[in-house]
Amino acid sequence: MKPHIAVVGSINMDLVFQTPRMPLPGETLMGHRFHLVHGGKGANQAVAAARMGASVSMIACVGDDANGHSCFQALQADAIDTAHVRVVPDCATGVAGILLDDAGQNSIVLATGANARLVESDIDAARSTIAQAKLLLCQLETPLSTVLHAIQSAKQVSAAAQEAGQEPVKVVLNPAPAQKLDAQVLKQVDYLVVNETEASLLSDVSVTDLPSAQAAATVLQQLGAGVVIVTLGAMGIWVADADQAYSLPAFQVKVVDTTAAGDTFVGSLAVAIAEGMDLRAACMFAQSAAALAVTQLGAQTSIPYRGAVERQLQSL
Repeated sequence: MKPHIAVVGSINMDLVFQTPRMPLPGETLMGHRFHLVHGGKGANQAVAAARMGASVSMIACVGDDANGHSCFQALQADAIDTAHVRVVPDCATGVAGILLDDAGQNSIVLATGANARLVESDIDAARSTIAQAKLLLCQLETPLSTVLHAIQSAKQVSAAAQEAGQEPVKVVLNPAPAQKLDAQVLKQVDYLVVNETEASLLSDVSVTDLPSAQAAATVLQQLGAGVVIVTLGAMGIWVADADQAYSLPAFQVKVVDTTAAGDTFVGSLAVAIAEGMDLRAACMFAQSAAALAVTQLGAQTSIPYRGAVERQLQSL
């Protein structure tokens, strides 16, 4: 039976400009190509979870515009439940302007649009959906107060579930874009997935390599986070749970576009956790998915399907 995952997060239309390099301040640079691609960290992670085999419900907002309708249809094409995707009238859907250079690196500017309209009442309306999920997945491209309300709601329904002898709803938080979070928030997070920038901001440890990732993860666990996973791109990941800590190397692939690689990792990890994989296997599964994602252009267009991920793992 497919695990059910509830995703609270953003939905964007990505405007992708392929360029030979990043422009200098004040410079007009001729690009190679332009693409419109469905994106947003929440939607990307929801699509990754769906393509890895989960039953996914999205809790989000889009504008009543062409971009919103297109993003809405794209989620439904991946069999994602959109019952709690609210269409906001007289508001633009979120947009991300992405510059992608020939080295596969990107710079992104966000216009949040309807994502800023996701409020606590949207979470309350989806409370039964959260209660039925094995896992709640959140990021920070929507208002922080709404994300915190979602996490608190998951913990409340978990307490009721445990009293009834049922499994609690696990909380996975990817605090991106990076924001400072109170220790009381971290104490409610079962799995915290951070990159170098996010780990540095949350822990006050400058993360540049595996040893500094280890130090940051230790601080974050001391602040109350459960399992901490620090993603380091080509350097791999650092994983720390209550019993052990270790690094896992990155897959060696030709990088075309890093957009949504982190989201693919997080969404795939969520599915592996919800399915009950042990942590090391779950992280390898997620790394395999992310590695495949960077070999393709775009956000959701680059997210692989489970069969490709499993074939890559079998070839190791």
